[in-house]
Amino acid sequence: MKEKLIFWIEDYLFFPNSFQKIISFLFLPFTLIYMFIVLLKRASTSKIDFEIPIISIGNIVVGGSGKTPIAIALAKKYDDACVILRGYGRESKGLFVVSNKGDIKVDVKTSGDEAMVLALSLKNATVIVSENRAKAIEKAKELNCKIIFLDDGFSKYSIKKFDILLRAKKEPTNDFCLPSGAYREPKSFYALCDLELKEGRDFKRVVTIKKVELDKESILPEKTLLLTAISKPKRLLEFVPKNVKLLAFADHHNFTKQELNEILEKYKDYAILTTLKDYVKLKDFNIKDLYLMDLDIKFNDNLDLSSLENYISEFKEFKK
Repeated sequence: MKEKLIFWIEDYLFFPNSFQKIISFLFLPFTLIYMFIVLLKRASTSKIDFEIPIISIGNIVVGGSGKTPIAIALAKKYDDACVILRGYGRESKGLFVVSNKGDIKVDVKTSGDEAMVLALSLKNATVIVSENRAKAIEKAKELNCKIIFLDDGFSKYSIKKFDILLRAKKEPTNDFCLPSGAYREPKSFYALCDLELKEGRDFKRVVTIKKVELDKESILPEKTLLLTAISKPKRLLEFVPKNVKLLAFADHHNFTKQELNEILEKYKDYAILTTLKDYVKLKDFNIKDLYLMDLDIKFNDNLDLSSLENYISEFKEFKK
């Protein structure tokens, strides 16, 4: 039932049918109020210069668009980098240093799933979670970080930064803002970013299936269950064989032992396939026959990143 609700909401926001379009139009008065608040907030907020290169990687639609893997791909290029994010789904509040130069300091319940993925993927970087991005930036500077990446920072209007916006390969047919559609900010705001990266044009996702215990590329068994708790879970199906079954939970869902036991009993003849974002929460349950979707980002060879490089080179630490 929950899985059907997740898919219904996803379809309503992104690709509504005729009935869902009617509901969307009924919510338009609330959407206008929401847009007015967004525009007022943007117009009335002054920017703080933290005197350190800050690159925001964001999107203006709800849910995932590849922010975390793009942050990993870019942060790997620099020494003394720090990635800052809110840490959605974590059981903690406040500021936590998840990893310092690759040394992991907290567990996944404290960090949240995305922050732990970043910490495990960036062996030489620092990862910080905090609801208050300004405090996190000051903490990063205190830890001698030289460049900062904000995961989902486009709406942080008070921070002077370089804004990268990601566009999905398949964009919503519903162009309204919340709650009538999937956009968190008006679609026209793409024009306000410093660099726009579109999946399929500027980058692509490269997925390798690995059996966890072997840590090498593997072929999935005939009976495989894709178990995940990410936003827009149906997007994963393009990377797996058609016979794979999908069992989806709400984004950032924390799996319980009882829940997993029930799933493993129901699908006892199936191998389990999951994403790295889910794996950081599942690995302690010692699931047998577990496979991982190992995601990497490949940038187009013709992609022009000169505007980003020029921005970074303005800071003394990066002057040639």
